[in-house]
Amino acid sequence: MRILHTADWHLGRTLEGRSRLEEQAAFIDELVGIVNDQGIDVVLMAGDVYDSVNPPAAAEQLFFEALTRLADGGRRHVLVIAGNHDHPDRLAASSPLAREQRIVLKGLPEPGLIRLDVPRTGERALVYALPYPSESRLRTLLADLADEEHLRIAYSERIRKLVADETRFFGPDTVNLVVSHLYAFGGAESDSERPIQVGGAYTVDTSALCAGAQYVALGHLHRPQTLKAPVPVRYSGSPLAYSFSEAGQSKSVTVLDISPGQQVPASMEEVWLASGRPLVRWKAVRGLEEVYGWLDEGRDARAWIDLEIHMTESLTVEQIQKLRSLHAGIVHIRPVYPEADSVREESAAQADLPLDELFRRFYARQTGGAQPEPELVRLFLELAQEEEPTEAREE
Repeated sequence: MRILHTADWHLGRTLEGRSRLEEQAAFIDELVGIVNDQGIDVVLMAGDVYDSVNPPAAAEQLFFEALTRLADGGRRHVLVIAGNHDHPDRLAASSPLAREQRIVLKGLPEPGLIRLDVPRTGERALVYALPYPSESRLRTLLADLADEEHLRIAYSERIRKLVADETRFFGPDTVNLVVSHLYAFGGAESDSERPIQVGGAYTVDTSALCAGAQYVALGHLHRPQTLKAPVPVRYSGSPLAYSFSEAGQSKSVTVLDISPGQQVPASMEEVWLASGRPLVRWKAVRGLEEVYGWLDEGRDARAWIDLEIHMTESLTVEQIQKLRSLHAGIVHIRPVYPEADSVREESAAQADLPLDELFRRFYARQTGGAQPEPELVRLFLELAQEEEPTEAREE
């Protein structure tokens, strides 16, 4: 059977107040096209459907439309689990209606395997779905353990036991899958994920997820990546770049072919996505004129831009407004003043100099390089000493 793995849609998410809903709708269009073109039998969505537990109505509407189009009147299985951004009960509330369309919505970690029969191939998939397994959602208390390392081991072993208890029912005549939303050891993070571990406390060993599985589909990390494990353990990544830490990353979904009895997928393909505006960083070391030149040539016309611009004078409100009017995608404008940096460095270097030397340097700057007479230096030091008792009394 052919399976598509996706995750971390974060419907309703904004970028510094700028809506991404149009880009997310374009992704759904692209995803539906991929599913149809690739002849997908099962779609696995590994959590973080929404960006918050109380998503805007437009985001919910987009999700329901996506489910309807992906399931195609019940001709395709769609399995969705809750991530750490999702409200588990709210996500699963429409399960009675969704079930009629071969759509399975799982909000909380619960025992039991999901059975998916694929008429096209006559094969059956058994899926252990483990939505975001926080302590509260697992109804387990681990936080009273003494230190982070003991907590990490206890949490990982708790997940290992959950997986092992259910996957013991996997068999050689079924396609055996695990889907979850968590942080697995060895995954590369970015700034756009909301942390779900304290330090490394809620990190799961990949071996804890693999018992009997042919493929482990994960959500949470936004960079597409396959982790080192006995079987393929993979994050499909987010469909859009959601922070500038993801600038330059290519986004994708994962398509795989698996048959019963195969130890690993027969094939696993990363299908690249074209929807969504790229996030880029501009560093204009030659100031405003360099930025205007880039704008004139139409550089990164579709992108969201984080702009660092080196300035010798203060950046005015009018200049900021002009930049934004020339490119609506400029999100951040961060002026950098090299002279200010050098003054700070000089001040730090001078912090330990004697008072008389500091006075000589100040006098030279004020007079264009002249050196004070010794009598003037002595007079300054005497005045400075006279001021000390007064300052002490004021404190």
